[in-house]
Amino acid sequence: MRTGRPIPPLNLTETEREALQRWARRPKSAQALALRARMILSCAEGNANKAVAGKLGVRSQTVGKWRKRFVERRLDGLLDEPRPGAPRKVSDAAVERVLTMTLESTPQDATHWSTRSLAAASGLSRSTVNRIWRAFSLQPHRNETFKLSKDPLFIEKVRDIVGLYLHPPDRALVLCVDEKSQIQALDRTQPLLPMRPGQIERRTHDYKRHGTTSLFAALDVKTGTVIGQLHRRHRRERRITMSFRAVCSRECGARSVPDA
Repeated sequence: MRTGRPIPPLNLTETEREALQRWARRPKSAQALALRARMILSCAEGNANKAVAGKLGVRSQTVGKWRKRFVERRLDGLLDEPRPGAPRKVSDAAVERVLTMTLESTPQDATHWSTRSLAAASGLSRSTVNRIWRAFSLQPHRNETFKLSKDPLFIEKVRDIVGLYLHPPDRALVLCVDEKSQIQALDRTQPLLPMRPGQIERRTHDYKRHGTTSLFAALDVKTGTVIGQLHRRHRRERRITMSFRAVCSRECGARSVPDA
């Protein structure tokens, strides 16, 4: 003779069975929901709570709890109920406003938002802005350049240059000389690819120059010493002069060398 409380019958529709099977197959995320789905599927086969508990490694009371919730509320009964605690202080509208400002605008006195400037503009705290950025993988302070070289000898040239930097000839001074574009008024040849969640801002490697002063710099590859000069004219001879002054400053100990 059967004792104890009667077990409510559990019958599944085809839609419910498909949903439970899909939840039960989740390999990584929502394992609690996957376990509950396997409980209900096993119970629907006519197994008792104790048998299901032994098969899945849980307590029979746990199986009874989720069986009852499924019978009463069907699939919604397997979802977690809201937990008690303090209500949210940051609304969805505030989060959306931070995302919109980050992705579609820039501050008046800077090139990109910082947590401090965006917090002042949005009325939120810096820690709140930082949490929103981390949640959506936003990094306004970072950007990259991109280019696919079409030079058929690109690999050989890279090996030659990098090999010279890593293994210079004996008693030789290796310098890398170039103009630095950070202080010039530049316009990229293609529209930049804006920052998106999980993707930093990207821009093309080439640009159009609209003038201003030119900063020439020579890098002593061995010591890491940088020597820089500002010139109003952008000419090829400046690079040669820059290299000459760098060599004299390094080898002759001269503090100043007149322009060529």
